[in-house]
Amino acid sequence: MSGGPLIVQSDKTLLLEIDHPDAQACRMAIAPFAELERSPEHVHTYRLTPLGLWNARAAGHDAEGVVDALIKYSRYPVPHALLVDVAETMDRYGRLQLANDPVHGLVLRALDRLVLIEVAKSKKLAGMLGNKIDDDTIQVHPSERGRLKQALLKLGWPAEDLAGYVDGEAHPIDLAEAGKDGGKPWTLRSYQREAVDAFWAGGSGVVVLPCGAGKTLVGAAAMAEAKATTLILVTNTVAGRQWKRELVARTSLTEEEIGEYSGERKEIRPVTIATYQVLTSRRGGAFTHLDLFGARDWGLVIYDEVHLLPAPIFRFTADLQARRRLGLTATLVREDGREGDVFSLIGPKRYDAPWKDIEQQGWIAPAECTEVRVTLTDAERMAYATAEAEERYRMAATARTKLPVVRALVDRHPEDQVLVIGGYIDQLHQLGEYLDAPIVQGSTTNKERERLFDAFRSGEIRTLVISKVGNFSIDLPEAAVAIQVSGTFGSRQEEAQRLGRVLRPKADGRQAHFYTVVSRDTIDTEYAAHRQRFLAEQGYAYTIVDADDVLGPSLPSFD
Repeated sequence: MSGGPLIVQSDKTLLLEIDHPDAQACRMAIAPFAELERSPEHVHTYRLTPLGLWNARAAGHDAEGVVDALIKYSRYPVPHALLVDVAETMDRYGRLQLANDPVHGLVLRALDRLVLIEVAKSKKLAGMLGNKIDDDTIQVHPSERGRLKQALLKLGWPAEDLAGYVDGEAHPIDLAEAGKDGGKPWTLRSYQREAVDAFWAGGSGVVVLPCGAGKTLVGAAAMAEAKATTLILVTNTVAGRQWKRELVARTSLTEEEIGEYSGERKEIRPVTIATYQVLTSRRGGAFTHLDLFGARDWGLVIYDEVHLLPAPIFRFTADLQARRRLGLTATLVREDGREGDVFSLIGPKRYDAPWKDIEQQGWIAPAECTEVRVTLTDAERMAYATAEAEERYRMAATARTKLPVVRALVDRHPEDQVLVIGGYIDQLHQLGEYLDAPIVQGSTTNKERERLFDAFRSGEIRTLVISKVGNFSIDLPEAAVAIQVSGTFGSRQEEAQRLGRVLRPKADGRQAHFYTVVSRDTIDTEYAAHRQRFLAEQGYAYTIVDADDVLGPSLPSFD
């Protein structure tokens, strides 16, 4: 095959021919700076964006490396104007720097004086800047460090934050790699150590690792580097308790040193694990638990599942810029488009390991992704056709025609632990009854959730029906099959989280299976295609099969 696998176009789109022998090498080369937009069978479309290029720049990639990658893999000559634009866009990062001046405190310093003059005149920076010190330096109000970075990013001049961090209150934390209380010795995996080193070198930022790759251990190792009081923010109480169990098992910390700050308990200890929900709860319009951020002189703040960070937490984080901040996630994709706020307030992406790389090293299970398309009955099609636009996705996603397909998929894996995941409570109850399987949903108490999860882990329960709580940090390593029946519209982050539920490596090395059951000729199919984009970027291919191939010659009744 002549020429490279990539077609670079002047509108900043990159077309990657995935059947080309160099496609995988090209994908790896462009992943640090290009964003996947579409991923049908043969040609994937990527786009160059300023934020993608600035993230690459902050992670240590320079314009020369980006340009070299584009030229190396491009089938045709790369448009010269695009190469110039890439270089100039990346050059905008860091021409303004935030620094600590020994006399004047926090300052905004310019490597390009005219850029400083330009931004200082912007109304968006009103009230954030103080006195002019010299032609290249302006004082910054310390409380505005985060909001200033947000504003400068929106002006197209992302500042490099070199102002450093406070150490916070010291607290002894070490990794217990020799084993604890009779536990087996263990060691950080090479990519986990690389992630910690990259984070620590930058001081703040995001580590992106697939579900099941041990992000909690990256957090624990960062805590052992900081040796300071740590605030850990998590999605829910169950996730928080998993963090606590892991920290007690893998570090020198004892249970007494770790506090839970949730709807059930309000413990503030040297290491405190708080839920996003309790921190964003309000009474009379005011956030009632903000004191937690100032309750200790925190040396490190960890944001678990940073892609799910609620908007108010961004506002609180703007005031925490002097603290080291570590974001952990399987995907930086946010459906609300606030990736720029993650970049400016938590920090740039410091480490990103491709899912397939981790799989090839044996740390996560290989997975087969299958989309099963069902044909609606005439009655269902009529109801869908005559429904209001805003009701159509729900009707397609919750069609009863999906039920026998789900049962057939469960029966196909008689020896495996199976998760059936959906987004609509009435559908989940229907499935629970139809499959004779217990349900975990938002209203399930934490005690009952933990009982059902323990029963699933032990094999007492083989099939579990779960709601959106399955999108978050739940540790069910025995799950080998996930069947998705409905989701949050076209959410790419949700798709990644759900696949992640079955990626823990299996003791016998067997493959994981991820099924999505989709209603044909409806918006359900369109959303499914959008959901799959992120995983396609990670190298997962979806096979599309017809429901009849799953069900066999005769359709089971609903009774």
